[in-house]
Amino acid sequence: MTLEVEDLQVHYRTMKGDVRALDGVSFSLADGEIVGLAGESGCGKTTLGKSLIRLDGRMQHVGGKAVLDGAELPIGDDRAMNTHRWKEVSIIPQYSMSALNPTRKIGKMIAELLRSRGKSYREIKGELVHRLELVGLSEKVLDNYPIELSGGMKQRVVMVLSTLLDPSLLIADEVTSALDVTNQKAVAETLVRFRDMGFVKSMIVVTHDLSLVYQIADTIMIMYAGRIVEKAPAETIIKAPKHPYTKALIGALPEVGLEHGDERLQSIPGKPPQLLNPPTGCRFRDRCPLASDECAEEPPVVAVDAGHEVSCWKAED
Repeated sequence: MTLEVEDLQVHYRTMKGDVRALDGVSFSLADGEIVGLAGESGCGKTTLGKSLIRLDGRMQHVGGKAVLDGAELPIGDDRAMNTHRWKEVSIIPQYSMSALNPTRKIGKMIAELLRSRGKSYREIKGELVHRLELVGLSEKVLDNYPIELSGGMKQRVVMVLSTLLDPSLLIADEVTSALDVTNQKAVAETLVRFRDMGFVKSMIVVTHDLSLVYQIADTIMIMYAGRIVEKAPAETIIKAPKHPYTKALIGALPEVGLEHGDERLQSIPGKPPQLLNPPTGCRFRDRCPLASDECAEEPPVVAVDAGHEVSCWKAED
């Protein structure tokens, strides 16, 4: 296994109290596996990705652990995590097109980052140019400022930069959200190619776009209100979901080939619970058409098939 996460709990401290953004998250990630992480805004998926690289200083690591390649990551200690970032675990951040320093040329910025990790820009430049060419960029971009590149070009630079030291784990956070359809497909295909070429061992792709992640992920995890409610092979999640929330998300997706008016998209009534004081039991029960009295109790994690786990009282109905 590349990654084992056990009972991960991460809070954000506010004036009103602690927001329990992650509340007991456990999962595993195998060598070479691409996992899609999906759910509504505010469900905790970006926090989960950032917590594995300790990227946000506002996060309070309350409990749980993450073990990467057999060694526990110090995800509760920002300074200790610094030696692991980019080398062992790396991230393509959300809005990565704005992540490049506008006052530095691309090449100078990469050289500074490599130097901070004890690496020589001169020794790695050949591989850097090779990877830029793989994503359709020439060596000339190293002499450009970020403002001289298009959004898609900046996204590809960040992708190359994030994988330059061949990390075991790559977190790709909403990497296609600001791109047009053509660039979305190109970025998704590049992620798979980087995995296949060994530039990264495994990855977590954080997204709100189930239709896109379905094309590249081996496994999809669905998050709701700080917890994982379903995990299964991508084909199973899309075609045979078990959790009512997953079914609702799939029902909200437009279907290719349907004419306007043929079938109405289904919305999910209500809204997610506040994580300052989350409800007991199943957190989806106030919005769930199948909810009953037993849903006031914590739902069991049910293995309905090989590689398919659901946290729901109704999973086997």
